[in-house]
Amino acid sequence: MSADSESQWDRPVSPETSAGFAGANPRTKKLRSRHVTMITLGGIIGASLFVGSGNVIRTVGPAAVVSYLIGGLLVFLAMRMLGEMAASRPAIGSFMEYARVGLGNWAAYLVGWLYWYFWVGVLAYEAVLGGETMAGWFPVVPSWAWSLILIAIFVGTNVISVRTFGEVEFWLASIKVLAIVVFLGAGLLFAFGLWPDSEISVSNLWEHGGFAPNGFGVAFTGVALVIFSYFGTEIAVMASAESEDPAKGIRQATSTIIWRILLFFVGSVLIIVTVVPWDELPVPTDVANAPFTYALEQFGIPGASIIMQLVIFTAVISVLNSGLYSASRMFSALAEQGFAPRIVAKKSKSGVPVMALLASTIGGLIATLVNFFTPGSGIFDFIMNSAGLVALFVYVFIALTQWRLRQRMTPEEVENLSLKMWLHPWLNFLLIACIAAVVVVMLTTEGGRTQVWTSLIATGVLVLFWPLVRRNLKKRADAPSTTTPGSDVVAT
Repeated sequence: MSADSESQWDRPVSPETSAGFAGANPRTKKLRSRHVTMITLGGIIGASLFVGSGNVIRTVGPAAVVSYLIGGLLVFLAMRMLGEMAASRPAIGSFMEYARVGLGNWAAYLVGWLYWYFWVGVLAYEAVLGGETMAGWFPVVPSWAWSLILIAIFVGTNVISVRTFGEVEFWLASIKVLAIVVFLGAGLLFAFGLWPDSEISVSNLWEHGGFAPNGFGVAFTGVALVIFSYFGTEIAVMASAESEDPAKGIRQATSTIIWRILLFFVGSVLIIVTVVPWDELPVPTDVANAPFTYALEQFGIPGASIIMQLVIFTAVISVLNSGLYSASRMFSALAEQGFAPRIVAKKSKSGVPVMALLASTIGGLIATLVNFFTPGSGIFDFIMNSAGLVALFVYVFIALTQWRLRQRMTPEEVENLSLKMWLHPWLNFLLIACIAAVVVVMLTTEGGRTQVWTSLIATGVLVLFWPLVRRNLKKRADAPSTTTPGSDVVAT
């Protein structure tokens, strides 16, 4: 597979998905500024932080703060690179569109399908978690039925309009953000002995074996565990492309991500290892044993387990809502470029890619039902593991694409960029090298090796289908265009 020989930078970036294209449907409702703001704030807060952080802390110790900080900085670099491209040319297909322009159709095909595949797996995973949670509260209805109900509800919120999706996500994200802010405030008071019946506990950072009880090397390898927690930040850039002011939304999303990472992730982990000795944290097998729940119990807050159940359930259905949005937009963008069947690009009068939404839902439904009815088949585990490297693939493609597109710019164009990546191209090389190091670290653990090899198998399947897709693209290029401005279906 090789990149297209012709320069595509002068061509529109998927005009049917680019924000503000000439044929835009005037009835399409855009996301408002407050929607983008809250999606930006709460987009990366999920069960991986509330529960998964416990495993990282138990492995690394208080130095888990360093692991989250390094992982966050890597994601920040990738988002800054994506922001430079998106601020200049907003597109709902986001990094897939830029990969097409910068690296060629082969790159867009691979990263687009892998990203869609990742979110289908996420849809299934969150639906299963949500269904099991609801069945715990209301056992009359089985878990699989609750999962289907939750999927149906959020398909409904997405199919109405993008603004409906934004409104629902606004309130779900607000709950998550509020929960984190309250936790941070209470944790600070507790750590400095200002909370009722508390004592100064800052010494927990260096007692119990030291700040890095298992060595600083483990803190660096911990980056491989935490970097996946940040995946989902790119949703804010995709959503900004459908907002009333795309350029402003993208600048806001990419410029504020660093303090979001510092506040929500690094700050929360710092509070946990300060108020609770790291070696006393229980194994986070469920919400009751999650590090946030354990910390809240130290604060003496009654019903801590129930509170965290509600917060984490909110996080689960928020990711389900966002996952449907992300999967449908990427699938639609794939179809518009000829990488998927033409019918998938069909949009409703409100601008929602309905067929892409339904197709993505079917994929998620199949994976969900497989988990419940054939748990021993290994299919569900394969789907979950084989999407493990998608986040790293996306970051590498972003770094390579931004590097190539910047090379094609004139000095005047670079000077006029509204959002610019620093130290180009050295930080691109640094990000790629760090991602390679994360993969090497993953190969040293059994679970990591499983994710690497299953992800490579999934990628290999896509590579096998590329010749057929390339042939279809050639036929599409040779055929007379049948697309009219504002049409609901983009001809392939």
